[in-house]
Amino acid sequence: MSELVRRDPRKEWIARNRLHPQHLEVLAEIGGGSVASEWMGPNGLMRRNPHAVGFMGPNGIRRIDRSGAQQASQATGRSAEAKDSRRSVTIESPAFMVAVVPDMAGGRLSGHDRDLLGLARQLADADPDHPGAVLAIVYGEHKESTFDEAGIDRLLCLEGEQFDGYTPENRIAALQGVERELSPRYWLLPDSTQGGGELGRRLGVRLGERAATQVWQVEANSDSATGWRCITRGAAGTTDIVRDLPHVVIALAECADPVTETRHAAEPIELSQPLPNVLGRIEDIGEVAVDPASVSLAEAEFILSAGNGVKDWDNYHHAAEVLGATKGASRVAVDDGYMPRDRQVGATGTWVSAKVYVAVGISGAIQHLQGIQTCEKVVAINLDEGCDMVKRADLAVIGDANAILSALVERVERYRAEQEENRDAA
Repeated sequence: MSELVRRDPRKEWIARNRLHPQHLEVLAEIGGGSVASEWMGPNGLMRRNPHAVGFMGPNGIRRIDRSGAQQASQATGRSAEAKDSRRSVTIESPAFMVAVVPDMAGGRLSGHDRDLLGLARQLADADPDHPGAVLAIVYGEHKESTFDEAGIDRLLCLEGEQFDGYTPENRIAALQGVERELSPRYWLLPDSTQGGGELGRRLGVRLGERAATQVWQVEANSDSATGWRCITRGAAGTTDIVRDLPHVVIALAECADPVTETRHAAEPIELSQPLPNVLGRIEDIGEVAVDPASVSLAEAEFILSAGNGVKDWDNYHHAAEVLGATKGASRVAVDDGYMPRDRQVGATGTWVSAKVYVAVGISGAIQHLQGIQTCEKVVAINLDEGCDMVKRADLAVIGDANAILSALVERVERYRAEQEENRDAA
């Protein structure tokens, strides 16, 4: 066997150039399949690349795992498909049921809904020998496809015109039918303005129960008659009230951690008895149009936020009006006088929880990223593809912000004109 050391100058050059697209692959090959931050040099010395240590977290910040478990997954430059490590759980014969009525705003589970389902799992899984099942009750059509990942064992979809719009009387009558047939041990509803808060209070009255409202924590307690006690907000949120966990619970957001480690059956079920016909005394005549500019940032569901990258502010304001978005701004835009102080988003401004947050020309300072951490979907429009906002975004568009906004407005206006023509033709 030859004792000559064979060298590949091209691979050595790629190993030194950490910006090369094959950099991590070559490091792994040179290192004999070890982590990409270490490889054996041509002279037999172990070489280390400090830039390859760690891994990129979901918020775009590099994390270092001293155990090496995460670094091993970065051995190759090609991104491997994420494996589903969730443990499958199927409860065939539950000892009891915990009923959850999520808001399903927009036809999908919100963060508040998932927190509530996490609380339901906490109650259902307390006794491993006699586990309970989480029953989710959904009204009308929905767009959700991840009920199994949210911790739901049974899914009851109540469809029909009687549940469209604002129909609390019909919905309460349906919940009473579920109570008679399935007898859930607990009822959990979100304490929100999306309908869950009102529905939960109505349900408590109909069932003759003293519901617990504004619940933010539930914990086991052997001295309680139910084995659980809850902590609720009182006196306009200035004090806490501790009481036994009742039959009807109306909980706040972050009352529990959402389910992340298990996958459940989400088995569809139906009621054996038809739902009663209720003569409603409330007539829903539709939603009232609201000017998005009058909606506070804390309550807005769709925010178009502008930063230092916006140069044509008239174009930005026009885009917000066409899209029907609430206006927001970065601290730089506010300090420069382009937007009022009450439109500032971030830890030093307003914390937002929008369903869609569009950041136009915002690089993503740490205080701004903190303020949007609970937003469901973040879209970034920026020239700098390496900025923190692009790393945080679920969708990034790289280019001039003003040109992209103009093209977006043109496309929306053309689409609306086409829809209007189709309606006239029909």
